[in-house]
Amino acid sequence: MKQLRVGGGAACAILSAMNDPVADPDAAELAFLAVEREVATLFRRSRARAAEVSRLVHPELEAGAYVLLSFIRESGRARVTDIGLHFGVGKATVSRQIRAIEELGLLCRETDPLDRRASLVSLTEEGERRFAAAREVRMARFRASLAAWELTELEQFARLLERFNELTEGV
Repeated sequence: MKQLRVGGGAACAILSAMNDPVADPDAAELAFLAVEREVATLFRRSRARAAEVSRLVHPELEAGAYVLLSFIRESGRARVTDIGLHFGVGKATVSRQIRAIEELGLLCRETDPLDRRASLVSLTEEGERRFAAAREVRMARFRASLAAWELTELEQFARLLERFNELTEGV
């Protein structure tokens, strides 16, 4: 049975196991286990840092609010129902989170001109300023962590993560 090395070896083992038609089936299983382990580690670390990153925006911000603000910022203005659909949560949950962020002065709400029953939310100037500052700190950490990587490795990693996210969207 093929053993996987820790770190970059897992990716190499996955590629060779998947591309070699006569590869040991155990090697493919080991590769899937390595992916599962590394994704679990990534998610665990992400959850652990979520509160920290949110507090960079505002000390009273909930742990998951940074990603919500990021989605709203990328959208420009977003309907509350669209935010809920994007994150797979109900309107009541999103409305509660939006209201809390709004009370901190980071979001503003307006009536949707296309549907007067719906609301659009966007970042306030203060929300934009704080979000941009927090994102810069976060990006500086990414840059420091990945500084030794070649540009081609970063591009490949981004493509593979995008592909992984697309494939696992409904899972």
